[in-house]
Amino acid sequence: MINYRIVIKLLGVILLVMGLFMLFPLGTAAFYKEPDFKSFLYSAIICISIGLPFFIVKPSIKEIGKREGYLIVTLSWVVMSIAATLPYLLSGAIHSFGAAFFEASSGFTTTGASVFNDIEALPHGILLWRSLTQWIGGMGIIVLTVAILPLLGVGGVQLFSAESPGPTKDKVHPKIKETAKRLWLIYTALTVILFLILYLISGMTCFDAVNHAMTTMSTGGFSTKNASLAHWDSPIVQYPIIVFMFLAGTNFTILYFLLKAKIKKVFYNEEFVTYLIGTIVITFLVTFSVICHVNEGLEKSFRLALFQVVSLVTTTGFVTADYTTWSNGLTMTFFMLLFLGACAGSTSGGIKVVRHVIFFKNTILEFKRLLHPRALLKVKMNKEVIPEKVTAHVMVFLLVYLMVFCLGSILIMRLNGDVALPFQTALGAVATCIGNIGPGLGAVGPVYNFSILPDASKIILSFIMIIGRLELFSVLILFSPSFWRSN
Repeated sequence: MINYRIVIKLLGVILLVMGLFMLFPLGTAAFYKEPDFKSFLYSAIICISIGLPFFIVKPSIKEIGKREGYLIVTLSWVVMSIAATLPYLLSGAIHSFGAAFFEASSGFTTTGASVFNDIEALPHGILLWRSLTQWIGGMGIIVLTVAILPLLGVGGVQLFSAESPGPTKDKVHPKIKETAKRLWLIYTALTVILFLILYLISGMTCFDAVNHAMTTMSTGGFSTKNASLAHWDSPIVQYPIIVFMFLAGTNFTILYFLLKAKIKKVFYNEEFVTYLIGTIVITFLVTFSVICHVNEGLEKSFRLALFQVVSLVTTTGFVTADYTTWSNGLTMTFFMLLFLGACAGSTSGGIKVVRHVIFFKNTILEFKRLLHPRALLKVKMNKEVIPEKVTAHVMVFLLVYLMVFCLGSILIMRLNGDVALPFQTALGAVATCIGNIGPGLGAVGPVYNFSILPDASKIILSFIMIIGRLELFSVLILFSPSFWRSN
């Protein structure tokens, strides 16, 4: 039996936290004396007014089970996205719910796809709110909630398990509360360091530095400029962003080991080594192609290639050029990167490197099993045998991921038959949304946005973002009849 009282109580916590976070853009709007001040004030009041009655609900059982964990995680992302539409709608920045829900979902899922045609015309409060939604979603507001659950007298192990991305279960501390605190400490510290670099060294304004520090560490990709990071065509701006995008795409357990100077554990991790080497190899291949097709010098060609590869692999979505105009081969290469993803346990979306590694290792072993049917061949990661149920989980995940991509592409293509390049647009839109990346292909390419799509498509893509952000099963399990059975 599902404990609905605990679900309602925690959704109340989510709404209260949302209302408190709205105070930051509210203060920004007041500082710049812009009209969006009232929209944030009213939005915060609405969130707190609805969340407070939910919060005071007293559950009969305070422990969260698996069913409650999955239900809370999915409903949290939907509720957060709906609540985040309020500032957009009340300020008049967006006039339809479908578009506002898309922008909000894109923020919390750290996708970075947008419906705004002129970002630089937006008030400072709205710009900060876009970046803040990505920063909150980057590590997951659920992890933050886990850190404060002891204050509510509620256990949160199942909640953290449902939200944590990837098939690995590494923890930096045996207690879930301490794990959440350490993750947020690392996340916040890296955000502050990047802000200081961008503001004091790279020369960004304080406001731009704050926003880009948040959207870089969250691998979100929202920018305060229409041209994204191409606005700052400077190595002193783009290289720090590249470094921190790569760090944000790294398993935070690995970052913890790195901070503790446990270098052997860092390079012992096969996923991280594959992530590092793969990024280097792809970058050099793309650099060579850019030199051949783009009239730029060696350093500029390398920076263009490195930036786009790291941005797409980490699912950040910042752009410094329209890479779809370079060559058909490079366009296909970048499209394939939409299905890669960085490390499990990072802020990035996508399939994740560890799943690709397990898939390829199991495929190679399958060929050997055909030749040696009696041999006991096991998939290994970091010299440890991967349980068969984990391998099966990875295979099913990849199949379901492909099914969602195909079905979503067919549906979006039918809804957007009058859009330019409907086939490419549908493939690019669904691939970038399920992978939480941002730029797609066709009419939603790197120098365009999603405003051209009808609201029906935006709402469908919003849910695809949420499904992708929560690693498919956390959402799709709710559609299983067995989930709702009492035993």
